[in-house]
Amino acid sequence: MKISFDQALGLHPQALRLRARKMEVLASNLANADTPGYKARDFDIDKLLRKSSVDTIPLQATRPGHIQDSSGPLDQRLLYRVPQQPSLDGNTVEEHIEQAKFAENALRYQASLRFINGKISSLMLALRGE
Repeated sequence: MKISFDQALGLHPQALRLRARKMEVLASNLANADTPGYKARDFDIDKLLRKSSVDTIPLQATRPGHIQDSSGPLDQRLLYRVPQQPSLDGNTVEEHIEQAKFAENALRYQASLRFINGKISSLMLALRGE
């Protein structure tokens, strides 16, 4: 009997990759907190996971006037964060908000790791016949 790791692990590997990418984006925001004109970026992981979990038919453009599929690379899906209190130099990074989002994402990253670890442990037990 074949074991499909994609089915066994579910969404967790994809969530882990997205959370790692979100860490990079938030770290970039924090690193540029003092850069004039820098715009804070972010993306909605839940929305991306919901969209990827639904089986969709890929769109195919057969003529030049057709609208292209918008499910491109993640960098194209980054959104700009609207600041609660804009700065005079045009920078939209608010350090306290970025730090809170970074900490929340780190906790969720660890939770995804634990879910994957639990699934792998269960698979190992099943393979050993325990």
